[in-house]
Amino acid sequence: MKTFNKKLFFLVIGFISLFVLNSVSQENQKTKIYIIKIFDEIGPSSWRTTKNGLNQATELNADIVLIHLNTYGGLVDAADSIRTALLNFPKPTWVFIDNNAASAGALISIACDSIYMRKGANIGAATVVTQTQEAAPDKYQSYMRSMMRSTAQAQGRDPRIAEAMVDPDVFIDGIVDSGKVLTFTTEEAIANNYCDGEAESIEEIIKKNNIADYEIISQEITWQDKFIGFLINPVVSGLLIM
Repeated sequence: MKTFNKKLFFLVIGFISLFVLNSVSQENQKTKIYIIKIFDEIGPSSWRTTKNGLNQATELNADIVLIHLNTYGGLVDAADSIRTALLNFPKPTWVFIDNNAASAGALISIACDSIYMRKGANIGAATVVTQTQEAAPDKYQSYMRSMMRSTAQAQGRDPRIAEAMVDPDVFIDGIVDSGKVLTFTTEEAIANNYCDGEAESIEEIIKKNNIADYEIISQEITWQDKFIGFLINPVVSGLLIM
């Protein structure tokens, strides 16, 4: 009788172990999607947020990083740092343009492996401007044109289209006339390989990629992060220095 009870005990333990291991295995098989939000002007704060997010995504072994973006642009140096980090990130990077990806936002979007846009969204208008919103000298435009071209080339997109988002002198038959800076609508971006699909939500993007079992991990911004972001804002830091 004791031998039978021992066998039954070990049999039950075996079934429980198999169940636990199977549950852990299924959990590990979930596609981890890490979300970084950029909803403000591109600057030191958004660069710090993106850098921290990419580091955390690496620590969590995320399978995909998705940038949830809505911005009218910002500082070129911060945008360059973000686009370089995205280009060099070893896992797939997606961007969901939630209405606006203007100027520096367009550069960041083009750096991602896949671009998704909400209906009625826009991407482009990347001419460098001064603080008075006038076009900067050609020295700065030249560098921005080069960054846009090289980023597009790195992701297999037409570099001339990227350049036309900066330079009004670029003419592309059927796409943009000379004298106009290029900005795409969602439909136009899809037609010209600058958008992989229209979507109204992150969940819809995931569905379009046939991912059924997934886990969304959203970056958490602490009050310390917000405070540091406030301090490194160029306007605030300039006032503090004065």
